[in-house]
Amino acid sequence: MATREYSKSIADSIREFLENDGWRFSFDDDKGTFHFGLNLSGSLKKTNYLINVKEDRYLVYAISPIGAAEDDDAMMANMAEFICRANYGLIDGNFELDVRDGEIRFKSFVNCDGVMPSTEIIKESIYCPAAMFERYSMGITGIIFGGLNAKEAIDKCE
Repeated sequence: MATREYSKSIADSIREFLENDGWRFSFDDDKGTFHFGLNLSGSLKKTNYLINVKEDRYLVYAISPIGAAEDDDAMMANMAEFICRANYGLIDGNFELDVRDGEIRFKSFVNCDGVMPSTEIIKESIYCPAAMFERYSMGITGIIFGGLNAKEAIDKCE
């Protein structure tokens, strides 16, 4: 099995933050990935995290435990439009929709080229996706379970 190259220094900084902040997590030394879950308030009660450390950056993915039905074209179209509406104007990351299987996630990207991320940057990159899911969860669940269209769903959130 091939391993990916990643910055052990960046991974150590993230690990130190998670430990000091009281998170329970696992770390894959071969791949440079952290895994953990987080309970949320709002209609989505939990999200799963993946932090993927690279040589000069890291990506934080918060992944929704529910998604759009891959065989429901109308729901998938509404979710895609909702994601576009939600992303407009976001600064610290973006929602993504996998149109193959309906997975919904929020991604934060941190460029570490030539610098180590501070504790505050790491904290923001981890807490921001949770805040975005808390803000937009009513819209996501409204489309999936309530039959809302994208405009109705975004109006519930914003």
